[in-house]
Amino acid sequence: MIPTETLMPDATGLARAAQILADGGLVAMPTETVYGLAGDATNSRAVAGIYEAKGRPRFNPLIVHVADLTMAQRFARFDAGALALAVGFWPGPLTLVLPLREDAGLSPLVTAELDSVAIRIPAHPVALALIRAFGGPVAAPSANPSGKVSPTRADHVAAGLSGRIHAVLDGGPSTVGVESTILGLTGAATLLRPGGIALEEIEAMIGPVAQHQQGDPLTAPGQLASHYAPAAALNLNTGPERGAVHIGFGPTREGIAQAVLNLSPTGDLAEAATNLFHMLREADRLAGAKGRITAAPIPDHGLGRAINDRLSRAAAPRPSDTL
Repeated sequence: MIPTETLMPDATGLARAAQILADGGLVAMPTETVYGLAGDATNSRAVAGIYEAKGRPRFNPLIVHVADLTMAQRFARFDAGALALAVGFWPGPLTLVLPLREDAGLSPLVTAELDSVAIRIPAHPVALALIRAFGGPVAAPSANPSGKVSPTRADHVAAGLSGRIHAVLDGGPSTVGVESTILGLTGAATLLRPGGIALEEIEAMIGPVAQHQQGDPLTAPGQLASHYAPAAALNLNTGPERGAVHIGFGPTREGIAQAVLNLSPTGDLAEAATNLFHMLREADRLAGAKGRITAAPIPDHGLGRAINDRLSRAAAPRPSDTL
């Protein structure tokens, strides 16, 4: 067991977190999307520690978080289209998968031995302050056990990883609430994962974007069929059911449900995205491991596309269910 410190995002806490990273340790940091488990992206021992702490398969690449575009260009090759997207959406919840520079110096574990790298600038002052204090890139997947519900609060991180990591930097609740959109740019622009930037916004800038297909090679995080999973069974696109905990959207009748949580009583997709992972955790707590969770239909546009992606992966058969 590793003693896990809780750090405040003040000068003392940031200095301590940066020192932990410099020493090869792991720090859970807040971002606008979810909390990320940060380690030195150039240190293979630190990156291996991320995989170990999460129980994450090493064929699943990690996102590199940087402080500015100049830092990003040290690790990835940007063409004119990539630069336009970076200028338009960074800092923010957009990850670009770009050709890896030959002299990048990143641990090969970060890229899962691929010749591309997933990279972004987070739009969170604490994350940016930590990266600047550390002075280099950090690999930072979501700070939770692999396959489980992503953390949007410091206490979510502690519940899943306390004793496995060195520190949690508490920056309050995440504001976006779902992970970044991932756009592949090593060939034709391809949506690899919907997320905090709507596809419509990207296409308004660069035109039509291809869709990643099930069975295509794994080139970015968040593409495993089963992910974000609660312990309880999850049924989608349905109303309240007897004995189940219901996750609603818009006006909802309690009816026969065991309990009702609502992502957004007014039907606001941004509010729903912010609340998604916290409410999945709360529904799981209320239902119990042998209980059931039902979820209302979510419009499949804008941020709704990211919400539906997370819910469908959370409801997918778990790997152990197929053995």
